[in-house]
Amino acid sequence: MMVRLIPAVIAVAALSACASKADNIQGTYTPTVLYENLTCQQLVREGWSVSNRAHAAAGKQNRHRVEDEVAITAGVLVFWPALFFTHGNDATSAEYAQLKGEMQAIEDASQNKNCGIVFNRV
Repeated sequence: MMVRLIPAVIAVAALSACASKADNIQGTYTPTVLYENLTCQQLVREGWSVSNRAHAAAGKQNRHRVEDEVAITAGVLVFWPALFFTHGNDATSAEYAQLKGEMQAIEDASQNKNCGIVFNRV
């Protein structure tokens, strides 16, 4: 019984170290004041820039998630040193959270100026 329990405990611990899905990452608070002096046209340009970077970061974060799942599966089933190759929530997670916060601040500034900018969340 105990022999079966050890791999299960290792698997649960390893999965908790896995990178989060991009959808599950909360945005970091970014003050709207950073965007208050921009015109609607400037907000649109900044929004495009932030949105493109957020889309790329979300893709990278989701790739890390898949790579972590593969490494954990290999580590638990075949080769335990593979567990050292997981990303977990690293700089990519932090970058994506920051970009999500910036997108929210741009939306809020846009709403205050009646610019109509609304992002489709990645």
